[in-house]
Amino acid sequence: MIEPLPSAKPEEVGLSEAALNRLSAALNDRVASGHIPGAVALVARHGKVAYHQSFGRLDPASDAPMGTDAIFRIYSMTKAIVSVATMMLWEEGRLLLSDPISKFIPAFANTRVGVVSGDSYTLTAATSPITIQDLLRHTSGLTYEFRGTGPIHKAYGEARVARLKQTNADQVDELAGLPLLHQPGTVWEYSRSTDVLGRLIEVISSQTLGNFLSDRILVPLGMSDSGFSVPTADQSRIAEPFAKDPDDGIDVALLDIRRPAMFESGGGGMVATAMDYARFLGMLLGNGRLGATRLLGRKTVELMTSDHLGSITGAVDLLPPGHGFGLGFAVRTAAGMAPFPGSIGNYYWGGAAGTTFWVDPVERLYAALMIQAPVQREHYRLLFRDMVYAAVTD
Repeated sequence: MIEPLPSAKPEEVGLSEAALNRLSAALNDRVASGHIPGAVALVARHGKVAYHQSFGRLDPASDAPMGTDAIFRIYSMTKAIVSVATMMLWEEGRLLLSDPISKFIPAFANTRVGVVSGDSYTLTAATSPITIQDLLRHTSGLTYEFRGTGPIHKAYGEARVARLKQTNADQVDELAGLPLLHQPGTVWEYSRSTDVLGRLIEVISSQTLGNFLSDRILVPLGMSDSGFSVPTADQSRIAEPFAKDPDDGIDVALLDIRRPAMFESGGGGMVATAMDYARFLGMLLGNGRLGATRLLGRKTVELMTSDHLGSITGAVDLLPPGHGFGLGFAVRTAAGMAPFPGSIGNYYWGGAAGTTFWVDPVERLYAALMIQAPVQREHYRLLFRDMVYAAVTD
């Protein structure tokens, strides 16, 4: 029997109800102005959910109100779940963080690095192999095709590495044949590294990624609405975006999650409700345990949420000042510097369609915001963070 997460009134856990009401007013105002179709926000402190509210419409094409049980495409918030799955295999001794990925996926044994010159590149040997640690912390040398316009990014696009009609094995074979953007271990570059980890999990476990995640994480934690697609019976709860972004008028097209996924992207293919993801965050804040269910040991969570970059830099648009990156999460390393509040040791990430989360071990707090508004995501990530921290009183 899966027990629901405990709840509390805001003041019982050191949060201001008046300040959280200001958050509600801000989100309601943005819905009323046509900036976002709807949202679900959740804040928990000291292990108790103190705020769980829905706003606006589930689908801008209908009048159905957003419910707190709405199902969202979480895109790159998938990465945190797949990173936890990888570390569960690490705890079982089935891999080392220093292992080269080619030990498990031989196609990566001969990976080359592209040396860009103008609109072309030449190939050179990698000076060190891509390790599993590199994949977890995004220092593999892989990239995303949308992260630039150079010849290597174009090669990714021409190879159609993001196509949905492929298996995880197909994609990884394609990626292994493409040039790396950087030498492994030298630059932080947001990338398809976690897709490779998804395939690694399949190779080690002899299960599909979806089945492994379901058996080992989703079912044990009670994340009943999470996965790589939405069953027919639950599709009336899918949150949808505007057809066109209200600011720049561009078309908005998100993943089709109404049919079973052939490609189970470890880097961005999952769906979840706010409460489902809260159960995952509660496990992390609980040092690997939620209630009677333990997925990871305390020291494993500590390792994952420590900075693994040190002097390694890169992609300043994604890693704000005063932040590094751990094994699956951005990690705050300085109390100041970044233009938003938090504590040293915070860890977080978000998804391309607008979802975001963070965990603050110092304040014993975690929060998740679910929206489906890709162009607006940066604004709401900051707004939500600012207004939740403004509610902390004790």
